[in-house]
Parts: sequence; C-alpha cells; structure tokens
Amino acid sequence: MGSMQGRTALVTGASRGIGLAIAQSLVDRGARVVVTARKAEALAEAVESLGGPEVAVAVAGHAGDPAHRAEAVRTAIDSFGGLDMLVGNVGVNPVYGPMVDLDLDAFRKILDTNVVSSLGLVQEAWRAWMAEHGGSVLFVASVAGLRSSENIGGYGVSKAAVINLTTQLAVELGPTVRVNAVAPAVVKTRFAGALYEGREAEVAAEYPVGRLGEPADVGEAAAYLLGDGAGWVTGQTLVLDGGRLSRSR
Repeated sequence: MGSMQGRTALVTGASRGIGLAIAQSLVDRGARVVVTARKAEALAEAVESLGGPEVAVAVAGHAGDPAHRAEAVRTAIDSFGGLDMLVGNVGVNPVYGPMVDLDLDAFRKILDTNVVSSLGLVQEAWRAWMAEHGGSVLFVASVAGLRSSENIGGYGVSKAAVINLTTQLAVELGPTVRVNAVAPAVVKTRFAGALYEGREAEVAAEYPVGRLGEPADVGEAAAYLLGDGAGWVTGQTLVLDGGRLSRSR
C-alpha cells in the first residue's frame, strides 16, 4: 500500500479500539495524526503508543461541541501544516433494547453524536482546508446500519444515516474530496463487549472466517480507502464482516 509520508489525518474517537487502530495504520504508512476523544489521560497514552508528539497530537473534547471540532481541525493545520485525511469514528450507544421502548432523549443523543457531529466535522474541515486543498474523508459506520439488529436499533438507525451521509457528501464534495465509509460487524473492542463477551466462540461461529474482527482489520481497510490506491473510489461503504452478512440467517 502506498506511502502517506507528509500527509496529516484527524481521527476522532481515537484513544482506543477502532479509532486508535486506524490512527496506527496511517502512522505506519508515514502520516502524522491528530487524535481526539473525551479523556485527556487516555489520549496521552494513545499519543505515546503512536510514537509521540512528532507524529501524533491529541485534542481532548466532546464530539458534539462545535468549538472542540474547530480546535481539532485547527490543531491539525497548525501542528502539521494541513489536513489531508479526516476519519469520523465517534459513536455512542447508551441504550440497549427494542426501539419501541427507546427513550427519545437517548435517541436524540445517539443521532447528535453519531450523525450531526460527523457532518459538523466535515463542514469544519471543508471550510478550513479541504475545499481549497482537497482530501479524503472516511466514516466508521456499522453493519447495524445495513440490516435490523436486535436490541441496538437506535444505533443502527444512526449508522444507516451515516451511510447515506457518505453518498450524499461524496456527490457534493467531489471531485475535490472523496468520501467513503467502512461498516464493521462485531469487532473485539470495549465498545462492542456486550455483543460477544462470555460467548465469543458462539458468536464467532456465525462468521464464515471463523473469528470476530480485530481493530487492525478496520485500520487496514481504512488506510486503503483514505489512500491513493482508492483514488477512483468514492461514495462507497466497505462492509467488514468476516462474511457474516453472506449467511442467510
């Protein structure tokens, strides 16, 4: 896969899990990254694991805060001279159960964090840098946005919106900026723990590849979609599911 030497990425929700794996994949290819999350201490550990301040800078804050989004974009430009790649990985799912019982305030929080803040981040990056200089955007969606999912329907609806947002922005921002998404199934992270912990073998048996996803699986796919090798790919959602959706049940 091609070098990303001299390029800068902003990766949200990157203190651990999928976000950190994406940041690591980009750094491994020569990119410099700005990583965001809510907790400064966890971000400091992430920066250290990525190689220190020469290649990674952290901005702590809440994705739903416009001032935080503006600070993150400005930090990338001021620290590393530009913003070539943008990864919207922030996602929350504070409730578990059927949609008919879903607390509507909780649903609003899911939509605001997973969808509205993702659009706000792209708007900020577009106005500050990408409209003039170009770039590549990647959203982390989910297979839950492609089919019904037991007990995480609100999250799935939000990720379906992210998938549609991907196609919409690809048309509106092209040819200057490419916009794609990845849609992982169950990846072994703290965030997804309720979906597999205590029964991993049982869940993994439903996957044709025989295992659950690892954060690095998503990181590798993200690097492809953000890089020059995917220069003719935009508006697409790459499903990363170990073949799970290929099964009839």
